[in-house]
Amino acid sequence: MAKTDRLSEYVKEEPILWHDRRRYLGLPISFTRYSFDSNKFYLKRGLFNTTSDEVLLYRVLDIRLKRSLWQKIFGVGTIILNTADQTCPLLEVKSVKDSERVKTALSNIVEKERNEKRVLGKEMFGAAGHHDVDIDGDGVPDHIDIDNDII
Repeated sequence: MAKTDRLSEYVKEEPILWHDRRRYLGLPISFTRYSFDSNKFYLKRGLFNTTSDEVLLYRVLDIRLKRSLWQKIFGVGTIILNTADQTCPLLEVKSVKDSERVKTALSNIVEKERNEKRVLGKEMFGAAGHHDVDIDGDGVPDHIDIDNDII
């Protein structure tokens, strides 16, 4: 009897819409790789010790494009994603080719994902770093930042 793989029903590969590497002097000679599909943004760093991060696109709060003079000369730019993700609240997609086009595509996909999941911006603010919790039990919420310091 053949052994069935139970994970196969949970692993669904989405087609990658875009991928690139961090570039130096316009050349993709880095071990930092970026990609995204219609649901998630993926970041993979390293050669021997690798770290993989993924951010759900509907959790992106803000997208910013930054291009220095040298980046303009070499045709690259840095896209900064401000997210409501715990592990990557600020994700910098550094020195990627055709950055304006990638930023526009990301922005459109983020809006589409938020509309499909019916997520409003105001629902994401609590996840962006500050929480109101009643710590001392007096009935008044105490404002706490990410490091659980009472403000």
